[in-house]
Amino acid sequence: MSDTTASPDHSAPGQSPDHSLQRSLGVVGLTMFGLTYLVPLTIFTTYGIVAQITGGRVALAYIVTLVAMIFTAYSYTHMVRAYPVSGSAYTYTQRTFGGHVGFLAGWALLLDYLFLPMINYLVIGIYLNAEFTQVPIWVWIVISLALVTVLNLVGITSINRANNIIIAAQVIFIAVFLVLSIRSLMGESVDLMAPFTGDGSATGMSVVLAGAAILCLSFLGFDAVSTLAEEARNPKVDIPRAILLVTVLGGVVFIVLAYLSQIVFPGTAFDNVDAAAVEIATKIGGNTMANLFLAAYVAGAFGSALTSQASVSRILFAMGRDGVLPRPFGGIWDRYRTPAFAVLVVTAISLLAVVISLGTLASLISFGALVAFTAVNLAVIKHYWFDAGERSGSAVIWYLIFPLMGFALTAWLWTSLSGQAIKVGLVWLVIGAIYLGAITGGFRRQPPQMDMAE
Repeated sequence: MSDTTASPDHSAPGQSPDHSLQRSLGVVGLTMFGLTYLVPLTIFTTYGIVAQITGGRVALAYIVTLVAMIFTAYSYTHMVRAYPVSGSAYTYTQRTFGGHVGFLAGWALLLDYLFLPMINYLVIGIYLNAEFTQVPIWVWIVISLALVTVLNLVGITSINRANNIIIAAQVIFIAVFLVLSIRSLMGESVDLMAPFTGDGSATGMSVVLAGAAILCLSFLGFDAVSTLAEEARNPKVDIPRAILLVTVLGGVVFIVLAYLSQIVFPGTAFDNVDAAAVEIATKIGGNTMANLFLAAYVAGAFGSALTSQASVSRILFAMGRDGVLPRPFGGIWDRYRTPAFAVLVVTAISLLAVVISLGTLASLISFGALVAFTAVNLAVIKHYWFDAGERSGSAVIWYLIFPLMGFALTAWLWTSLSGQAIKVGLVWLVIGAIYLGAITGGFRRQPPQMDMAE
């Protein structure tokens, strides 16, 4: 136990020193949260970019990513059973490897969690500006950011309700997309293996891995579910189930949509690589389909911004409650039982969406995610195999082989990112290490430990 209960009240004004969150989510709500976070239509955010990198093999790249994510998702399910509290990879590595490693894992997570809301605000601005050219991109960014902040401040239940509407809109679009795609292909001669063999513009598996590394950002929904462990009714059961459901369901949707998109629109020659989805939608259903895509995609991006801001605020909440970040981050707003200070800080940082490019954001988000995923896979081995001595027949599979596979695959994808992403990501980790050294007296002291009581 930490000395949190004995310390003075460091909560921000209007916040409560009580560090418990409201438990209101079951498996369905958690799964909906995760699916909304990853956005089923997020495939179209980077479709054109990955299609050109892989030579038209986006579906194959998604299969590679899904395999890696399944192993990693299993590692998350094991760790959330051991530590059913907020904090995700930060908590798991902290409690397994110690405070210093835990902090750096959390710092890596902050890179993708802080940037994921930005990428959603940015694409909302880009697409709405394309439709309503008289309104600047930054205006759409600010409006969507303000709405998301209000919903996050009033509580997780309001987010859960909004998720249902947003997912429904995307399901409708996906159903229409599937029907129109199949109809457009009827009577035509198509190469059904094209999404796996490519168009020849880029060859070899190295480019597929490079594309798969970028696509890791599509699977952050399952990690986001783990951050809600203190708001789940039965975290040791509901969180693991939701993590696996989000990973598999999301992966299947991504693969199917990528496959059909390549069949309907062969090749990698797009008028606008960042808006390739509009060209695909227009081809299968004209302007009506393009408008339907715009509505569903913007709704999905808004939903992802909503849930991603909720998740990163809870990462900051966990680190603030731990004392690694200033204490106000760990405060709770009395009225709605939400981490208000952390939410407002995320809002301020997200304004950088006005100046950061889409390509840079995608790679940096994947960098942070892959570092954290690698740490969680190793935490399973350390916690269960070495510390707990779980070495029965099944334990060899669950606590050694599977996490080793997850570690190898995520590390492989991590090294497949662009040089720029790796450099910027490493700079971010160095900054984190410097800050950690400052608050621990040159690493001579352990960072404050989190109170693990649920």
